[in-house]
Amino acid sequence: MPKKVDLFRAKPLLSAWNHVKPWVIFFALLFILRYTGVLSGISILTGRALMETGVMDAHPEEPSVAKKFNYNFSIKDLDGNVIDVEQFKGKTIFLNIWATWCGPCRMEMPSIQSLYDQVDNGKILFIMLSVDRGDDINKVKSFVKEKEYTFPVYTPASTLPNQLQVGVIPSTFVISPEGKVVSSETGAAKYDTPEFKAFIENLVQTP
Repeated sequence: MPKKVDLFRAKPLLSAWNHVKPWVIFFALLFILRYTGVLSGISILTGRALMETGVMDAHPEEPSVAKKFNYNFSIKDLDGNVIDVEQFKGKTIFLNIWATWCGPCRMEMPSIQSLYDQVDNGKILFIMLSVDRGDDINKVKSFVKEKEYTFPVYTPASTLPNQLQVGVIPSTFVISPEGKVVSSETGAAKYDTPEFKAFIENLVQTP
């Protein structure tokens, strides 16, 4: 004869299962979304919607004692040309550290492109520094081409100075013509605001 189910013992198990079931379903969905790439798309769309509210606007504040920027490193453009950053001394620099796999990086890029389009690129230098793995250069090229970004994109060609070895990306630095880090931003932000545009353009006018 088949064994009878001990209902006295089964009830606590069923009760426990009913309690954790919603969490099991939640984490299962989260796992599926994460590894199919859908979650990243949702995050980017949500973040861009937040940007339009002004919540994520960059608010540059020049520190009372600005740190000196270390130009002692080199970068490589997407054609493989190595450039010594020392040659950019005397320029206002907008330097953004990003990667193709970084959702917040992708989220803020349209605003950076918009800022790039609005300012004088002869006086304000953009360094969009990808920290993708070296063998992912074709992925970087494809990403930039697909999104039709026209700002200059580079990869490190030497060890980056300590101040650029950040623990969070995106990270953005603004360097004055005097070689001072006058603004830094960690995490995604909106950069094509009138406030930020005026801030970075005023640096060019600084004697």
